[in-house]
Amino acid sequence: MRTRQEAKRLHTQLTIVLAIGILSVSTAAILIRLATNTAGTSTVGFSLVLAASRLSIAAFTLIPTWRSFQPSSPTAVKFAIGAGIALAVHFAAWISSLSFTSITASTTLVTTNPIWVAIVSWIWFKDKPSRATFWGIAIAMIGGMLIGFNSTSQGGTNPLLGNGLAIVGAWAASFYLLLGTEAQRRGLSVKSYIAIAYSVAAIALFPLPFLFGASYLGYPSATYLCILLLAIFPQLIGHTSFNWAMRHLPPTIVTLIILLEPVGSTILAIAFFRELPGIQVIFGAIVLLVGVAVAILGNSEKVS
Repeated sequence: MRTRQEAKRLHTQLTIVLAIGILSVSTAAILIRLATNTAGTSTVGFSLVLAASRLSIAAFTLIPTWRSFQPSSPTAVKFAIGAGIALAVHFAAWISSLSFTSITASTTLVTTNPIWVAIVSWIWFKDKPSRATFWGIAIAMIGGMLIGFNSTSQGGTNPLLGNGLAIVGAWAASFYLLLGTEAQRRGLSVKSYIAIAYSVAAIALFPLPFLFGASYLGYPSATYLCILLLAIFPQLIGHTSFNWAMRHLPPTIVTLIILLEPVGSTILAIAFFRELPGIQVIFGAIVLLVGVAVAILGNSEKVS
């Protein structure tokens, strides 16, 4: 049991780390859009270049951690590998979605993780959601439909496709969070876990751009700067902050906090691109976020 002073210190650390994490991941959509604009292309192939490059740089940065790598158990490593594969799918789907839909719609839909985490936990861990959680899921689904089927007031060339990709990204992110939590519960340190997960995701993504006729070379220097910043801030700082927090908090609570990302991304989108979302998108986003909050707060009643 922690003493009151230790608990207070941990609470302060969690607050600081999660605040930094939210600020960092909120820059992701902006950096991706800037990279796309400077490169002059918004193809799926280029989206995969961004995803693979971001994770490759992050994995390369973590090479020194392999010297002290001590796997706690083969099962923990398997969970970390599974998390890496899920992370690869998440980035491939979500980054591609930003080429087809607005930043607000994409970041709102991709952060619906709490709903899917609650559902998967019910199926996987037999952790049945409360009545409030069911209501929250229903409300969030209505909000998602308001966003997903509004193709007239959203930015992007194909909002329906982009929104669908964002939801796929949310599904993959949910498995990434759950598998990562399990890997750490089974003894992997944060450093060992992210070294495995980021490396596996990078390896899985690296060859995919070639299948779509894309290249890693030939882009302006500003594009590569955006890629470097993606690896540093949203990935190494943002994702790693959340992975550390999940050692001390339930995944559902962490995913609830991640809901602040769309708010930050929308503010930055207005500032950088003057991208003003339509009224239906704003209303749908509010309904969705309220539903997710209700779902998680209902589910967290069993967490004490």
